[in-house]
Formats: sequence, C-alpha cells, structure tokens
Amino acid sequence: MEIEKINQQLVPEKTQSWQGRSEWFFNRKYTDTYEEYYEGPYKRAEVWQKHILEQLISKDTRVKTLLEFGCGTTRFTRWWKDIGIEAIGGDISPFMLSQALHRFEGDLVMADSHHLPFKDSTFDALAFITTFEYYKDPVKVIREAARVGRHGIIMGMMNRNTPKLIRRRTQQLFGKNEFYVTATFYTPQSLIKTIDNALEGRDYSIEWTTTGLPKWFPVQKWNLPIGDFFALYVKFND
Repeated sequence: MEIEKINQQLVPEKTQSWQGRSEWFFNRKYTDTYEEYYEGPYKRAEVWQKHILEQLISKDTRVKTLLEFGCGTTRFTRWWKDIGIEAIGGDISPFMLSQALHRFEGDLVMADSHHLPFKDSTFDALAFITTFEYYKDPVKVIREAARVGRHGIIMGMMNRNTPKLIRRRTQQLFGKNEFYVTATFYTPQSLIKTIDNALEGRDYSIEWTTTGLPKWFPVQKWNLPIGDFFALYVKFND
C-alpha cells in the first residue's frame, strides 16, 4: 500500500477550530506531552485497554490490515503489529502527526474522519481508539468507516458509566482538564444505538467488553456496562 508520509505542517500556536469549535488536539501544549500521560498515571489502564481490544478483534481472523483513525501520536497504532495486524494511522491534527512521525515506522495520512480519502474496502477493519468521543457527526463517521473497512470496526473509548464521570466534568467546569471539554461520553448501549442508526440495512453483529475497574476489584474486565473504558467490535457478516 503506497501512502506518502505527511510532512509536518505549520499551524498557529493557539488552539485551532475544527467542527466549529476549539479542540485540544490542535494545541501543542497538549499534543507535545500526550505520550507522557500514557507513560505515567495511565500506564496500567493502557495494558488492560489493549487486552480487551485484542480479545475482541482477534476473534475475527479475517482482519489482517487496519486503519486507525484519530491515531494521535500512534500510541495504539504502533501496537497493532504485536497482535499480527498491519496498521496505518490517520489524524486531522498536524501537531499529533508531527509527534507520530518520530515514533511510528508505518504510513500516516492527514485527513478528516468524516471524509476518509480511501476507496471502498481498502482495509480489513477501521479502528477508533479514544477519538470517537470528539466527532460531531458520529453517524457519518461510522458510515465512512463501514465503507472503507470491509470486515469490521473496532472501537475503544471512555465510558459514561463510571464514577470518574463526576471527576471529569468537575475538572472541565474549573478548566483543569481540556481533554474533556468537547468530548461526548458514550455507554455501550448508547454507542450501539448510534451504530444501529448508521448501519441500517446491513448484516452485522456487535460484541463489547468493559475495563478500567478499581485495582482492588476482584476482576479487571467484564461484560457489564460499568468501568472507565470499553471496547466494542462491529463485525460485518454481509
């Protein structure tokens, strides 16, 4: 697959507007330190997130290639090869991609998820990891993903059904966490409703798992809709 790596592009230092609103991922204050978050307090959570993502997508043995959109610094994009999937990354933020260029050996593309620059069925699957929360037209994004990914869509995101939602919104209220200002938090059930709306008429099945449970809790993943993070896989059967 021949896709030219993007060059770093110059954008004003202030937060830029996309979808009619300012977004943190157009601000270097946040993009330049994004990886530090995963290497610090989020490290344990990342391990379990990858575990349930692998558990779901590995069941669909048809998936050998994948486009991860909203790849950011390619924190997860770099990981797909560890489970036997060839991945490329896509993002709309040149600041995120400028970080990715130094970390990822694969191909990268800068584009808008609402208008994916690929032909139908280019990849076996599409991935959205902690990025779907920021799309203003999620139905359109899902339809684009279903057009470009022939076998399925793997999604991982922050869960609305978590005690930490209060903390997230309190931080947002006092301007302490720019990451959540424009985020829409889903539950597995609300995301499935959105998917059903987007994929009406198609034959597909859905499976999901939740993690992000307290360290002291006797289990770290389950099929109940409570936890900080859930992974969901849409498998196309048609």
